[in-house]
Amino acid sequence: MDTEQICAGRTVIVTGAGRGIGRAHALAFAAAGAKVVVNDLGSALDGAVTAETPAEQVVAEITARGGTAVANGDDVADWQGGQRLIRQAVDTFGGLDVLVNNAGFVRDRMLVNLGEDEWDAVIRVHLKGHFVTMRHAIEYWRGESKAGRPVDGRIINTSSGAGLQGSVGQGNYGAAKAGIAGLTLTAAAEFARYGVTVNSIAPAARTRMTETVFAETMARPEDGFDAMAPANISPLVVWLGSPESAAVTGRMFEVEGGKIALADGWRHGVAVDRGARWSPAELGPVVADLIAKGMPPEPVYGA
Repeated sequence: MDTEQICAGRTVIVTGAGRGIGRAHALAFAAAGAKVVVNDLGSALDGAVTAETPAEQVVAEITARGGTAVANGDDVADWQGGQRLIRQAVDTFGGLDVLVNNAGFVRDRMLVNLGEDEWDAVIRVHLKGHFVTMRHAIEYWRGESKAGRPVDGRIINTSSGAGLQGSVGQGNYGAAKAGIAGLTLTAAAEFARYGVTVNSIAPAARTRMTETVFAETMARPEDGFDAMAPANISPLVVWLGSPESAAVTGRMFEVEGGKIALADGWRHGVAVDRGARWSPAELGPVVADLIAKGMPPEPVYGA
C-alpha cells in the first residue's frame, strides 16, 4: 500500500470541518485515501448560526483534488442530529471507520462575568457534542461487532491546553476540554471490546478562536516554517485514524507546529497514610510536606 494512502478505503467523519483545524483534517484524510463526511453548521465564532456553507466549500476542495466527500450540516450536540450524522456516513459510504470530534466555539469571559447561557452553550457544543457523536458511533460499531463483522474503529477527540492546564478567561471552555480528556479515558476502556480505540489531542494552531486572543503568537511568518498553520496538526490525527494505530488508545497528545508530546494526566502522587483519622489541626505540616515532595503543577495559561 502507498504509505501516503494510509487511510485508503476508510470512511471518516470530521466535525467542525468547515474551517481551521477541522478543515485541515478533512483535506488530510481525503489526501490519505479516505472518504470524508465534512460536518459543519456554518456558525460564527460564538456559535451563532449563519447562512454560510463552509462544509460544502471543503467538499468542493476535496472533490476538485480527486477525493471523495459529502457535506453534513447537523448540530453535533443534538441527539437526533448526531444520529443523522453517523447514519449519513453509513448510508453513503457503507460504514464508518473513524470519528474525529473537532467542533466547537468559544464565549470567553472571566468567571466573575460569565453568564449561565455562555457556560451552557460552550459546555454543550464541546462536551455534549463529543458525547453525542461517540454514543451513536459506538452503537453502530457494537452492532457490527455483535454481528461478527470485524471492526477497526477510531475516535480522535479534541481537548486543549486550557483543559489540561487551565486558562484564565476560559473557565467554560477549559472545563469542557477537561471533561473531554476524562471522557476519552472512559470511552477507551469501554470501547476496546468492540475493536475501537479512543485518543485525544490538545492542539495549538491558528484558528478563528486563537488568532484574535493570541494575535502575536498566531501571526503568519513572512517566510520559513509556519508553526501555527492548522495543517501541522492533521498528520498525527490521520495516523491515529489509520489501521497502524490499533495499539494506541486512551492517550492524550499535545501537538504544535512540528512538535508532538505525550501528555501525562492526573496520576497518584506522593502519599502519607497514618492508618487512622487525622484531626484538622495537625494537617497543615502534612499537606506542606506532600506539596514539597510532589511535582509542581503546570502554570495556568494567562496567569
